[in-house]
Amino acid sequence: MEGRWQFWIDRGGTFTDVVGRRPDGTLAVHKLLSENPGRYRDPAVAGIRRLLSVPDGQAIPAGRIGVVRLGTTVATNALLERKGEPTVLVITAGFADALRIGYQDRPAIFARQIIRPEMIYARVIEAAERIGADGEVIVPLDEGAVTRELRAARCRSRTPPAR
Repeated sequence: MEGRWQFWIDRGGTFTDVVGRRPDGTLAVHKLLSENPGRYRDPAVAGIRRLLSVPDGQAIPAGRIGVVRLGTTVATNALLERKGEPTVLVITAGFADALRIGYQDRPAIFARQIIRPEMIYARVIEAAERIGADGEVIVPLDEGAVTRELRAARCRSRTPPAR
């Protein structure tokens, strides 16, 4: 990787931070808006382009780049903020309530009224399948049934609610 740039990118909901290590080992940093359709389609590529001084429309010379690592909080934030499309949890049959039950850790263990957090998924699909502790397939996944249920869930999410 000697003689090549290394890039580490954090794409957030508002800003994208690009850190580049030049071939000489010095660091360069660039911050840009994560969404700026009038200037660029992809903020990570735009940041790399800027640090490499490559003009728009010109190909980025891949040979100058050794590593690109990208992390993002966009999907995590969308789930936590309950924004975006409804989510479906697909889980082994019999475990539909596993995330709701959790670890049974409660800050006020003797509280009479337990206030549970809202689940981040809108619906649960239980998949008929089972894998043993050693990885052996005990009951093979019924892919057809899961596919049908996922298609049905997608159709329901596209149907506007009745008034």
